[in-house]
Amino acid sequence: MNTRGKRFVESLKDGRSVWLDGKKVEDITTHPAFTGALGTLENLFDMLSDPVMQKKIGFRSPTTGEYVHNAFLVPTTQEHLRQRNEAFKIWADATYGVMSRLSEFARTLITSWHATSEMFREYDNQYPDKIRQFYEFARDEDRFVIQAFGNPQIDRSKDAVGASDLDAHLRIVRKTSEGIYIKGAKTVATGAPYAHDLIIAPNYQVKDTNPEYAHALIVPLNAEGIHMICRESYASTNMDEHPLSARFDEMDAVIVFDNVFIPWERVLLHDHPEAVWKFYNTLKSNALTFHQTVVRLVSKLEFITGIAFAIAESIGVHTFLNVQEKLGELITQVETIKGLMHASEVTTRRDQFGMLIPSSVPLQTARNLGMRFYPRAIEILQQIGAGGYTQTPSTTVENSGEIQAYIETYYRGANVSAAKKVKLFKIAWDIVGSPLASRHELYERLYAGDPSRMYAIQYLASDKKALEERLEQFWNSAGGSDAVDEFRGTVFATDK
Repeated sequence: MNTRGKRFVESLKDGRSVWLDGKKVEDITTHPAFTGALGTLENLFDMLSDPVMQKKIGFRSPTTGEYVHNAFLVPTTQEHLRQRNEAFKIWADATYGVMSRLSEFARTLITSWHATSEMFREYDNQYPDKIRQFYEFARDEDRFVIQAFGNPQIDRSKDAVGASDLDAHLRIVRKTSEGIYIKGAKTVATGAPYAHDLIIAPNYQVKDTNPEYAHALIVPLNAEGIHMICRESYASTNMDEHPLSARFDEMDAVIVFDNVFIPWERVLLHDHPEAVWKFYNTLKSNALTFHQTVVRLVSKLEFITGIAFAIAESIGVHTFLNVQEKLGELITQVETIKGLMHASEVTTRRDQFGMLIPSSVPLQTARNLGMRFYPRAIEILQQIGAGGYTQTPSTTVENSGEIQAYIETYYRGANVSAAKKVKLFKIAWDIVGSPLASRHELYERLYAGDPSRMYAIQYLASDKKALEERLEQFWNSAGGSDAVDEFRGTVFATDK
């Protein structure tokens, strides 16, 4: 049976150039480094064909009548936001929040650009038609879209022009009547080997003197001249030993563009640094995309909290006050992020194009907290399991052969069998100590940006006036002494 999921997997046999361990992967659909993640994605896509699930995660395309993912739903009502949240949550729960690039983020970008397309008409009169056509194409053809905005870490002290290699940052090298040619590289493209299209733009403000670096493109990843260079695979073929790594290693890659042709309909903006910088900052501050990332964060923190509860109870430490404190901290994390997500959905705003947008401040707060909550959650899980992680046998109880009786005796838990406890610790190890686990801690720390910069941005963007006015009210209530007036004059000098 040719299901939606199978059609998605088969669509990746499109001549793409994927490199792993120094070799070109001839068919990613059969390579063990990718089959686990692809099997997961196949199941997710099949939900759009399930009579029950399709109504929870999708809506009918006005063009084809087929169900399409709610990431393509333009929200104009509170019900639309609820539907988007439910779709994101279902997919996030299905992957326990471990797969972060299921295309909802980039699909949401495309959706919001389509809904607000008039914003950039002044820079390119064809922009609205270009983004509308791609939105409809991506929506109706199940296009898996991702994004990559980073640049190779060659010399971060220099910008594109200051770098010794002009191609270190992606640039336009030639234009024709049919399109442009680009050369350079982009990082880190999570999920690239199984994505159809890649959104790219510079993540810095390009100088007016070098417009060739200013562009916003949607690139088909099977285009001639594109090479995806993958990191080491963390995938496992042993589900018993590595239950998460066997299903959820979504792969990261550097994308090399060697004189790649991009047709004009895929060139959203070009040669206009001001427009491209505005475009990048618009997408970075798009609350719809932040909404999706926070939904996923809740799912992931809930999963880790559930593991921590089970680990603690399996070894009988859940009655210890210090452990209860840690478990309570995990609950506090989950409830804090859920509360911020809810706040964003009830304090919405409607933009000039009629789109209903969640409040960005609670979402940015949740994302910033997540960069510190997640490493702490992992630390707590490490502390609760402690030395038990290094005592877990290298097999399951069922496959332990002649020593099965020993394992059943000495690996049992306070209230669970050895078989269940061993499996539980293997799941926990896969999220706290495996190569996949290390990758995820790094990802959650940094995916939203440098933590120091992101906290600083939240300060700079905050409405500080109300807080300052409260202090000013205090000084007013203290009387009009010269000392108070002098202090107020210094603190509130910007009000003059």
